[in-house]
Amino acid sequence: MILRVEFQFTAAHRLPYYEGPCFHTHGHNYKLLVFAEGPVDPKTGLSIDFLEVKKLVHEHVLRDIDHNDLNQVLDNPTAENVVMWMWDRLEPQLPGLKEMQLYETNDSGVIYRGEPLGENGSN
Repeated sequence: MILRVEFQFTAAHRLPYYEGPCFHTHGHNYKLLVFAEGPVDPKTGLSIDFLEVKKLVHEHVLRDIDHNDLNQVLDNPTAENVVMWMWDRLEPQLPGLKEMQLYETNDSGVIYRGEPLGENGSN
């Protein structure tokens, strides 16, 4: 069974290595989707408790970035780097973490499944 939990947070950032408008400080209302997979417990009927996922994401990810400047957390806070940072903090805490989707806007986001990236950003 794959469980999905959605989060919203607001943060500012600038992309110091980008030549374009995002070089300047600006903000986003982000949407984060967290997917975790696990078997359904026959006794409880649950695979993973929604409340536990919410608690873990708030404690290990959102408390450090919501209403904050992402450049205080990451040198180059692209959506790609932010979601990998989130994964690194959440994966040890959430068994079965399968996928994270991070949207900077309603129509632009990234999907990460914990895969290591090579030097040029490819797998």
